[in-house]
Amino acid sequence: KAGGGIYTKTADISADLVGKVELGIPEDDPRNPAVIADNVGDNVGDVAGMGADLFDSYVASIVAVMILGQVLGLIELPLVFSGIGIIAAVLGAFTVRIGKHGNPGKALNMGTYVTCTIFAVLTFLVAYYLQYDLRIWGAAIVGLIAGVIIGMTSDYFTSDDKSPVKKTAEASLTGTATNIITGFSYGLHSVFPPLIGIGIASVIAYSLFAPPIGATAEQQKYALYGIGMAAVGMLSIVGLIVSNDAYGPIVDNSRGIAMQAGLSEDVVSVTDEMDSAGNTAKAITKGFAIGAAGLTVIALLAAYQERAGGSISFDLMNPLVLLGAFVGIAMPAVFSAMVMLGVGRNAFRMIEEIRRQFREIPGLKEGKEGVKPDYARCVDIATKGALRELMPASIVAIGATLIVGFVGGIQALGGYLAGSIFSGLLFALLMANAGGLWDNAKKLIESGEHGGKGSDAHKAAVVGDTVGDPFKDTAGPSLNTLICVMSLVASLFAALIAQYNLLSLLGL
Repeated sequence: KAGGGIYTKTADISADLVGKVELGIPEDDPRNPAVIADNVGDNVGDVAGMGADLFDSYVASIVAVMILGQVLGLIELPLVFSGIGIIAAVLGAFTVRIGKHGNPGKALNMGTYVTCTIFAVLTFLVAYYLQYDLRIWGAAIVGLIAGVIIGMTSDYFTSDDKSPVKKTAEASLTGTATNIITGFSYGLHSVFPPLIGIGIASVIAYSLFAPPIGATAEQQKYALYGIGMAAVGMLSIVGLIVSNDAYGPIVDNSRGIAMQAGLSEDVVSVTDEMDSAGNTAKAITKGFAIGAAGLTVIALLAAYQERAGGSISFDLMNPLVLLGAFVGIAMPAVFSAMVMLGVGRNAFRMIEEIRRQFREIPGLKEGKEGVKPDYARCVDIATKGALRELMPASIVAIGATLIVGFVGGIQALGGYLAGSIFSGLLFALLMANAGGLWDNAKKLIESGEHGGKGSDAHKAAVVGDTVGDPFKDTAGPSLNTLICVMSLVASLFAALIAQYNLLSLLGL
């Protein structure tokens, strides 16, 4: 996911900055050497990468709940609910229909709501028939509702017919700085409803199984099982979420094909409208992925606690837990900085290559017939650069987790995981929503608002969109994978860390 994000944004930023800002040529213009790499990148980052991210959270949530359910005799239950989710997603996909003048965004949202309803009904019937505790069904539905809240929030803050996008587009009239300030501010606003939703979902799911005072360890595990089932519920419709996410790159690439084929402006304008809906669909998908990752990692934290010894608790008054929490809070910020700096370095290399081709290939800038750029060179730069820039961030993410564990022990590592969850959710929601908002503000201006294409407002919005690109498609969604990977590494090494950490060996 992170590598795909570096790839796609390297090409997207480079194509926009040289093509739109420097030369004033349209997006996806076939004269631009980076347009093929940009179209390939949409698939690498938003289809393969996002699909891998969601699949990661999906499997991690199921495994975490199976670990928690092992001692409760409920090991198969998350598999049953996930199987029903697949059926619901297939049925819901058939309801996504749109007429000639319909709104693609509303059609995609309706498919999601129908899928959620089908899942709720089918899981209730199966839980009742198989005589499962209906509180388990309730926990799954709570998670599903939290996912819908996250999706509705992302829709509000990134749709081009809603106030935040309109106000950000209007702010572009006074320059790049106000565009970025406005978009970033709305991105900060957008984190509040999802975080509240995830928090309330966790409380309700836990409360459904709240252990009595003086409860046994098994009763306490049952309560944590409810939080795990909330994560399974949110991710149960992952099939439709991935489908909605794939819509974005499909329509984005269709626009590129229309431009490169020299089709009429009417065709391009239709693909622009579809692309705008695709940005919102991708933001909703990222919101689901982020929220699900949050609940999943809470379940993984409980699974880690189980692996480390079920009687262990993580008290913030414990200085080791507090130390680990501070390090964990910093990790999403450090990881985000590393991958975005990687995008910047790789984009610099590609920008230089694009400028070289425009400078050295006769007739390319003028669009002389028969003159084509070297598309393959830009694809090569994006691919090799993404792999190169991904390695340091990956090593730091895994290495820091092991260092905290083998130095500070189980308590420090528990605080580290908790801290990474909290700051990871905040950063991921902020960047995903702000990035989608900047992109759609640019598209709103390109539709004719505030001077349209080529105006000063448009140039300011293009820069804002360029800032938002690595936010929404590189760093933001990669944080889901980061916190899941750190939790899985911690669970994998928990037994070793419990016995062989530096503080215990020193007798501290």
